Amino acid sequence: MATFQKALIARNQARKPGTRMFILLLVIFASGCSPGTQEPEQILLTREVGIPTATPFQPDDGTFESPYNAPVPVPSAQATLFAPGRLPLEQLNLATPQSSGGSTRPIFYTSTNVNPLTGLMVPLPQLLDRRPLAIKVTQYPRYVRPQSGLTLADVVFEYYIEDGLTRFIAIFYGNNAERVGPVRSGRFFDEHIVRMYHAFFVFKYADPRVYDYFTGSDLAGYLIVPGNGVCPPFVVGPGDRDTYNNIFLNTTKFNECIAKRAGVDNDRPSLHSSFFSFIPPTSDQLATRIYTQYSADDYNYWEYLPKENKYLRYQEVDDIRQEKLPSYALLTDGLTKLPVKADNVVVLFVTHKFNNLNEEEDEVYHIDLYGSGPAFVFRNGLALKAEWSRNLLDQPLVITSPQGTPIYLQPGITFYQVIGVSSETWHDETDWHFIFDTP
Repeated sequence: MATFQKALIARNQARKPGTRMFILLLVIFASGCSPGTQEPEQILLTREVGIPTATPFQPDDGTFESPYNAPVPVPSAQATLFAPGRLPLEQLNLATPQSSGGSTRPIFYTSTNVNPLTGLMVPLPQLLDRRPLAIKVTQYPRYVRPQSGLTLADVVFEYYIEDGLTRFIAIFYGNNAERVGPVRSGRFFDEHIVRMYHAFFVFKYADPRVYDYFTGSDLAGYLIVPGNGVCPPFVVGPGDRDTYNNIFLNTTKFNECIAKRAGVDNDRPSLHSSFFSFIPPTSDQLATRIYTQYSADDYNYWEYLPKENKYLRYQEVDDIRQEKLPSYALLTDGLTKLPVKADNVVVLFVTHKFNNLNEEEDEVYHIDLYGSGPAFVFRNGLALKAEWSRNLLDQPLVITSPQGTPIYLQPGITFYQVIGVSSETWHDETDWHFIFDTP
């Protein structure tokens, strides 16, 4: 711990924030529909894993300017075998469920009731007969904590936005939540997540450069922003927070609402499953804590709970300027009243760049989660050096070893920490450290 504290102090001069020139845009979603009355469902944890199918949610057709109009990277021959859409199904013996008792083989089922984002069965199949929701959830100002709904998400990405701060984008598919948020503004990075999970994109306002890009793309019909009335089903949160940081989405009422939007389907998407297994991987690297520092104001760690095979999230409560030591508090969910936990924590090294000087002055980043890059996977108290790849725009990431063989995630919730490719990395016995940096 002392080593990390010294490193934090040494690095406590965060990059100078750019001038924020955001003009907030409020877009009215006019539909005249009324909210539904669906009650929130709970997920049932079972040992089942989804299988990949074809994909209807295609990337852009070239009619608008997209950062994805780049040559598709060519993976190695070994990695290609495990790329989305190219899974060697005959080798995985999907037709016959495999028992974990005394076996080293992963568990596979062909059930359509399996959530491909978690590898877990859902109790009501109709939960999966819809598109996921990708919802922006703020981290700052600190008084917005505890946020609502994070413990009910299937997948959560945390990434750098600007001014030394991060934000979550949480994917809801196997669960509903009566309150998710506070919902905040969108960034260019969010397009990756929306396309990967065929999702509706729920956000509040955006910089004009970002907002105009989204509305000019083929994702325009899948943008969900606050409006006047009850559809979309945004709600005001509890307590006396300022109104700007007190808007939440009620996902239990979303399906009936979106049915009124002409020309936009909410059918079940065909999503490739990640690789899941309850059998722990083999690794000689232990991971008790995973520290990530994005700036002097924004840092966190995950602590492994051996009895639960989960990681527990702690978030900073003060900055570390002027040689102050790091200080943390448990991150909890204001809706469920539960601590935020993850079955898997995956650190992704991803290129962060600006397209021009105007974007650089305001820290309007393009975070290129496309192609491939280094990663670390943490599960079962173990650390695994990994590679991430995304060679199809409309499918989730594939996580493999550096040699191209798949790394199986623990069935359950996965949190992704997105950091720059030049970020510092080291481990001190069983404590792993990542300090965010970009060239």
